[in-house]
Amino acid sequence: MTANKRANTIVIKAVTDFLRHLRERNASVHTIKAYSGDLALFAAYVGSRGWKQIDHIAVRGFLSQLYDKGLSRPSVARALAAVRSLYRWLAREGVVEQNPAKLVATPKLPKKLPRVPTIEEMNSVIDGEMPEVAAFPERDRLMLELLYGCGIRNSELTGISLDDIRLSAEAILIRGKGKKERYVPFGDSVKSALAAYLPERQKVLGPAREHSTALLINRRGGRLTTRSVGRIIKKIAVAKGLSPDVHPHTLRHAFGMHMLEEGADLRAIQELLGHERLATTQRYTQLSMKHVLQVYDQTHPRAK
Repeated sequence: MTANKRANTIVIKAVTDFLRHLRERNASVHTIKAYSGDLALFAAYVGSRGWKQIDHIAVRGFLSQLYDKGLSRPSVARALAAVRSLYRWLAREGVVEQNPAKLVATPKLPKKLPRVPTIEEMNSVIDGEMPEVAAFPERDRLMLELLYGCGIRNSELTGISLDDIRLSAEAILIRGKGKKERYVPFGDSVKSALAAYLPERQKVLGPAREHSTALLINRRGGRLTTRSVGRIIKKIAVAKGLSPDVHPHTLRHAFGMHMLEEGADLRAIQELLGHERLATTQRYTQLSMKHVLQVYDQTHPRAK
């Protein structure tokens, strides 16, 4: 085997081992899939070069190649993040001493802040009768109550089992990213929605499947999928007069922003949302400020 072939094999093997490490750490399936594609492109770009020959100029060249291929800035930024993560792992394994990707600036991304429904709009969606498009009204109301009332992710919602609900403590055990667990409290609205839904759930399951553990089920008795939740939430939101852009994560954003607007502490919101870093939660400050500026522009006589 030539030195060039050997170097190429070393890079590819390192990428394979790194991806295996991510799987063992229970990293998101989406992250692993994205990193797999990005790092395959990186390995192809560096070709026969060994670790000592790959400097920050080489990493910049890799990003330039991605731009030439027509990739967007967010995609290029994600590829750089994948390379940085690979190098961090290599450093921990003692393979490299420095991370050349750290010297490369992240592409500037346009700040897209999601449009969050107001408190009044959210109340109008959840209160009153479920629209005709709701095929399973009791379940769909509970979904809305949990997404907005607890601020959980779509994947966390579909992962809830009956045993995770602590009715006496008014809390739900949520399994978040990386299998991290947290308890999220719920109020009377969720409790009422649960009381209405559980008997209907039992009717769908019948005696043959009464031992099913999934909280949210479809009409066939199977566990509801994240894709189905997204489709149901969009249908109901549109039927109730909201934008078709609404999806389950929109309700999570609304939870965080509305709590902030009502005076909740950022640390408490961080804990409830299951954010690893406070910086992620601080994004809601941006959202809240944007809303305040819009109100000012629309209402203050000196702003017109």
